[in-house]
Amino acid sequence: MTDPLRFGVFYAPFHPLGQDPTLALEYDLERVVALDRLGYDEAWFGEHHSGGYEIIGCPEIFIAAAAERTKHIKLGTGVVSLPYHHPWLVADRMVLLDHLTRGRVLFGTGPGALPTDAYIMGIDPVDQRRRMEESLEAILALLRSEEPVTRETDWFTMKEGRLQLRPYTHPHFEVAVAAMVSPSGPRLAGRYGVSLLSLSMQVIEGGFAAIGNAWGVVEDQARTAGREPPSRADWRVLGAMHIAETRDQALEECTHGLEAFSRYFGTAGFVPLGYEVDSDPGDPRAFVEKYAAGGNIVIGTPDDAIDYIDGLLEQSGGFGTFLQLGHDWASPEATLRSYRLFAREVIPHFKHKLAAPRTSHDWAASKRDELFGRAGQAIMNAIASHLEEQQS
Repeated sequence: MTDPLRFGVFYAPFHPLGQDPTLALEYDLERVVALDRLGYDEAWFGEHHSGGYEIIGCPEIFIAAAAERTKHIKLGTGVVSLPYHHPWLVADRMVLLDHLTRGRVLFGTGPGALPTDAYIMGIDPVDQRRRMEESLEAILALLRSEEPVTRETDWFTMKEGRLQLRPYTHPHFEVAVAAMVSPSGPRLAGRYGVSLLSLSMQVIEGGFAAIGNAWGVVEDQARTAGREPPSRADWRVLGAMHIAETRDQALEECTHGLEAFSRYFGTAGFVPLGYEVDSDPGDPRAFVEKYAAGGNIVIGTPDDAIDYIDGLLEQSGGFGTFLQLGHDWASPEATLRSYRLFAREVIPHFKHKLAAPRTSHDWAASKRDELFGRAGQAIMNAIASHLEEQQS
């Protein structure tokens, strides 16, 4: 039997323009509470500062609020954009969250996805991946050693840095690097022995096949660095879906907001994720049907979701966690129904929860003729004995 998969949702988050942002953030918190109650394993929250669509500016603050409302679900930064922050302060904030959440925090890192964010801070996008690696190396040195850490780069200085608190999690909370299009994420995961967070690799042109190559890059870089590669169980892969009882219902529900979601990527041009699609305006149902026909997402039933995840597992060679992309394709009510349906029919399939009850049921049914007749005879004997006693 294969190891059971873990499941979660990744929130950038995406909220169409025109919504009250306070209520949109409250909706994000409500969704996390629902996921916790439904037994999802993880929820991740992004960091974005411009564009007006992905409106969480500090995932650490959001996690602190979400932790107070939840009990079991792990909460991840998805991701902290390392070139925007001094690494010593990032490590210090994450250690604090590790204590406040009693070990429920996951530390996702990346170079920063929105070019507009980097532009406002005067950061050349060409420098972001280099800066991310420099920051990641310094943070891991702080987490993995109690010796003072000194680093000098062209954008940060750290002199005899050390953590005044050690992490709550021993030896430290899980660290993951994001991978979108380039091989940078898999290379860093292998080189530094951290987890891989594959975002959107299966939804861009040719990206599905790239998932099959990603872990090879991780292993090659680990060997070059002279270390054991991270476990595939710590590899997370993102997918986009909305499910309902029928495919027709799922398609109709996505007329609520899928076109606005696609327009954000197709016209604003913030992140080339491949979510955009051209279609005739004014016919939301036709748009959704064309979007779904692209094959990179699921708008359908639980069986469609199972087939999709099976395909990702086959293409990748195996990973540990499947993350749904958090979105506003459907209304809040329909979105929560989708999460519940996924928890009821998809998650148990991959966590191997269904076989034992079915085996027990089939075994009991096979014994019916052998045992139930004798049980009935025992009841009749008890009745007869009682009557005899009453008559005597």
